[in-house]
Amino acid sequence: MKAAPLILFCLTALASQAHASSPDAWATYDKAVLTSCTKASGLKDSKPVGNAAQFDDRVGYTALLLQGQYPQKHMKGAQGTELCLYNKKSKTAYVTEWDSIRPAGKAN
Repeated sequence: MKAAPLILFCLTALASQAHASSPDAWATYDKAVLTSCTKASGLKDSKPVGNAAQFDDRVGYTALLLQGQYPQKHMKGAQGTELCLYNKKSKTAYVTEWDSIRPAGKAN
């Protein structure tokens, strides 16, 4: 049968796509997300809060919550929170202020 090599090739290709990424690949990706998000952040000394939320590839984004200090003088070093969305395809981070996630008057 001449179809057997083609079927074997297709099955091999599908099997190789089913393997999960290696721990090293995930670590590299997580570092890229953190670097891109902290660079895009408007907060001073921004740090991640918890782990990134990995959305399905159909969505195409990873979300990361950041906390830091507002750099503006009139904010007097107040704590701020931002939500970062990292676009997996373009490798671009977008941030928005999200102080409403914390109860008013609470500082972490």
